[in-house]
Amino acid sequence: VQKDADSSERVLMDMRWGLVPSWFKKDDPSKMQFNTSNCRSDTMLKKSSYKGALLKGKRCVVLADGFYEWQQNSGGEQPYFIYFPQTKDAVDEGKEGDEEWKGWRLLTMAGIFDCWEPPGGGETLYTYTIITVDASKDVSFIHHMPAILDGDEAIRKWLDFAEVPTQEAVKLIQPTENIVFHPVSTFVNNIRNNAPECLARIELGAKTEVKTTPSSKVMLGWLKNSQEGSPQKKENDLPRWTSQFIHNPSPKKTSADILQQWLGKEGEPAAKKRKA
Repeated sequence: VQKDADSSERVLMDMRWGLVPSWFKKDDPSKMQFNTSNCRSDTMLKKSSYKGALLKGKRCVVLADGFYEWQQNSGGEQPYFIYFPQTKDAVDEGKEGDEEWKGWRLLTMAGIFDCWEPPGGGETLYTYTIITVDASKDVSFIHHMPAILDGDEAIRKWLDFAEVPTQEAVKLIQPTENIVFHPVSTFVNNIRNNAPECLARIELGAKTEVKTTPSSKVMLGWLKNSQEGSPQKKENDLPRWTSQFIHNPSPKKTSADILQQWLGKEGEPAAKKRKA
């Protein structure tokens, strides 16, 4: 483990959703009797499941196309897909001016991770939780929503645990109004349906529920390409509101080794490299 690992270096790593605290003593994480998929921002510095990891600088950013929420109405529950506004003019298939469109802007959600080692020995398990906040007024039908980090500066501060202490980092955790949403088909209600059609905008009250627009064609085409070969989500792996995650193949050199450089010995934050 390198003590002088650069805390500003970003590492992409596969982790399991649902934080398992490093202090968990049983031999099987599935024996945990509480759900740690989401972590309320107002209690994250109080609950032992998250406090230790957060104070040690174990902060991460979770990437997703967006997330779903359901609004109660007279006809039942209407699902909505919620995501960042997209600057791409979807009708234009190639470029905006001189700038090439590089794809869908992913949501960047604030999370906390931890490293759990089986009591009897074995491979370290990396897990995370997504921090939630009270919803902004624009999506008032949602009680809680993911804490979204809007922009590279917010992401940098959240990830750089050595330069930005916990007390400063938690100030980034607040509702954002820079999100948009649209109604989607109840096709998404079945957790086994993991397809780009889950994101297609529908016209409420229309006889034909799924409506494909020029903008959705571009988005769906890109998502189909990005999700080729992605494993299907298991029903028990996802909490009430879910995300369409981008699955990336693990690097040949494991990110776990690099991540340990961030953590330092015994999980303590490593100091940032300084130039002579």
